[in-house]
Amino acid sequence: MSKFDQLSRRQFIGKSAVAGAAVPLYVSASALGQPGKPGANDRIQVGLIGAGGMGRANLKNCAKYDDVVVTHICDVWKERREAAAAEHAGKPQTHNDYRDLLQQKDVDAVIIASPPHWHAMMAIDACEAGKDIYLQKPMTLHYAESLAVKAAVKKHQRISQVGTQIHAGENYHRVVDHVRSGNLGRIGVARTFDMLNMGVEGVGNDPNCDVPAGLDWDLWVGPGPMRPCHPMIIKTSGTHSAFLDYSGGWTPCWAPHIIDLPIWALDLGLPTMVSSSGGRYVCRDAGDAYDTQETILQYPGFTLTWMMSQINSYRFDLKGRVGIYFHGVNGTLYADYGTHQIVPEGDRMKDAKEPEKSVPDSPGHEREWLDCVRSRTQPSCSVFYHHKVNVPIVLGNLSLKLGRSIQLDPATEKIVGDDEAAALAVPEYRQPWKFPTQYL
Repeated sequence: MSKFDQLSRRQFIGKSAVAGAAVPLYVSASALGQPGKPGANDRIQVGLIGAGGMGRANLKNCAKYDDVVVTHICDVWKERREAAAAEHAGKPQTHNDYRDLLQQKDVDAVIIASPPHWHAMMAIDACEAGKDIYLQKPMTLHYAESLAVKAAVKKHQRISQVGTQIHAGENYHRVVDHVRSGNLGRIGVARTFDMLNMGVEGVGNDPNCDVPAGLDWDLWVGPGPMRPCHPMIIKTSGTHSAFLDYSGGWTPCWAPHIIDLPIWALDLGLPTMVSSSGGRYVCRDAGDAYDTQETILQYPGFTLTWMMSQINSYRFDLKGRVGIYFHGVNGTLYADYGTHQIVPEGDRMKDAKEPEKSVPDSPGHEREWLDCVRSRTQPSCSVFYHHKVNVPIVLGNLSLKLGRSIQLDPATEKIVGDDEAAALAVPEYRQPWKFPTQYL
């Protein structure tokens, strides 16, 4: 019997509720939502769930501040969790099962950087345990999961930040300034894309492998469907994107950073229609993810498109692999992570002035989260904001799977006129894991 069979969800919630009610040893008054200037020992106690490359980077970006202490690290692979713990002073306590970490009194907030198929359940369990969350993207893989995470954060009054760190960059800030200045005129469409030619071989055709020593494969798979271990599934967050069950494919890996910009700059809500097409046309690797996807997102009076390719690297006017185009009546603005440029329509922008700075400088994506843990205000990329970024992605994948458009009522957040799509929007987890339907 595996460890998670021995600890039922009901038992976990009961234990974690007790742990969440206890006052941590070093938590500050401000971190508890009370006024007061932090003293010398008022440190935010941070835990990490998922000690891969991105999780360790997020943790380092938090640990460099004097008001933070790393207390616990969890990963189902002993080698990774021990390596991560060795990077921090005092050698944090390590865990194989994330539920053990969430029961600890000396954890105020957790970074969740596990494989994406785990994000929703871990985020909800963390909220129930009274922990604030920094949740790596993609926020979730299914529409119902996105709704549930948002509801759990609200119900348990947790602080949340989704790990779209490009949102904090000055280049994105200036693009927002330009778009909101009105210089481009009325914008009818924005186009976003990610292009990376991996060739027919993709991530390669290595065979399934034995489970490496120290890796709890049953717990790694968790609520996902069981299958043999594969070296590319467990190698990096990039290579496991080739396996749909655990990543949702390439779009959830990259689109959160990219479609974030037009959704932010244009202050978009939820789409009314999502239509996606594509498939696995060229790639013949060991995975099963699509290598081509085109998605159209309809909003009132506006269209947003997403395009991705794993078998071509043409990037239009841009030098980087990603891009965002805003097509306005007066001109087009195109941007990537680090640059932006405006192409006027004739002389329609000859009198345009450089817009004033309107977006405040970011202290850093992780630092913003930490500050909000203290102030008890939601940061810029909370799950409430990022839900608007996540929904186009998860519904785009659902549309691709079904082969038809999906209609959404933004007011009720319900899928309209398609019972099959509504049913498939709720994932079915592998036993004994159960999707927390109470948050719907």
